[in-house]
Amino acid sequence: MKRLDPFLMCLIGAVLLASFLPCPVVWQPWLSRLTSLLIMLMFFFQGAKLKRRALLDSVKNWRLQGCTLLITFAVFPLLGAGMSWLAHRLSSTGFLGPDLWAGMLFLCCLPSTIQSSIALTSMARGNVPAAICAATVSNILGILITPLLCGLFFDHGSSGGSGLQTILNVAEELLLPFILGQCVQRWLGPVVHRHKFLISCSDRGSIIVLVYSAFSAAVLQGLWHRIPLILLAGVGVADALLLALALGLTYLLGRMMGQSIEDDITLQFCGSKKALTSGVTMASVIFPGSAGIIVLPLMIFHQLQLFVCTVIARHYAQRPQQPPET
Repeated sequence: MKRLDPFLMCLIGAVLLASFLPCPVVWQPWLSRLTSLLIMLMFFFQGAKLKRRALLDSVKNWRLQGCTLLITFAVFPLLGAGMSWLAHRLSSTGFLGPDLWAGMLFLCCLPSTIQSSIALTSMARGNVPAAICAATVSNILGILITPLLCGLFFDHGSSGGSGLQTILNVAEELLLPFILGQCVQRWLGPVVHRHKFLISCSDRGSIIVLVYSAFSAAVLQGLWHRIPLILLAGVGVADALLLALALGLTYLLGRMMGQSIEDDITLQFCGSKKALTSGVTMASVIFPGSAGIIVLPLMIFHQLQLFVCTVIARHYAQRPQQPPET
């Protein structure tokens, strides 16, 4: 990539601000209420923006859509669990420690990202409509599947409550606003589409506030005293290995299915990527009070996937143009 993602730079700025000027304890309850409101507004507008036809179109190429969901919500968690098991077999602390491994496992439970998956598929001359459907359905199903997977990986104490309570919290803050947005999509949808830039700025601004809130709480709990730089480097290595495995498996699966190169590209980019926006919002709900350390592996993985997948997309884009069928 020629330059760093401005959004990622803002997120890094939020982390630095929280590190040096964390939100005072007395203001934490108000900041928590604000973040909850922002999360609900984000998913309300997501529901208002998404056309129902996009959901119906997603079932047409069931093999591609099914394989994308399989990679996202089954293979990824198995890879994370396998890496965690191997690391703990080699070291009693698992090299990274329990908190960062929790973040790695949480990363593996997340849905695919939408914007960059579609953009990279388009850059690589892949099947863009299928990418739109795959990424959209992944995010919708992730509202329910991600907390269920977290319930399998984490004990009740680490997830902030019982598995049922976690699902209820996610349903209240994420699913219910999304459904309400869908209910008014007919009237509010055109307005949202006319102001995509403002909605995008609002979404990204909300995520920056969420990151600041999560890291403020973590810093007040001694985050940087618990995580030296060597552990952050270890997270980067683990993220790179996880991404390499995901990219390799999606490529091999696409070849085994005998589908077109355009569908291969869609499967590889939608199946190997994880959503930063959904991850930060879900972490704030599923892991109240410890979301800061949980999203660290996700933030590093996000930048890695953008850089590596951009290089791959440019490679795909250089392939010879196929003549149109007659």
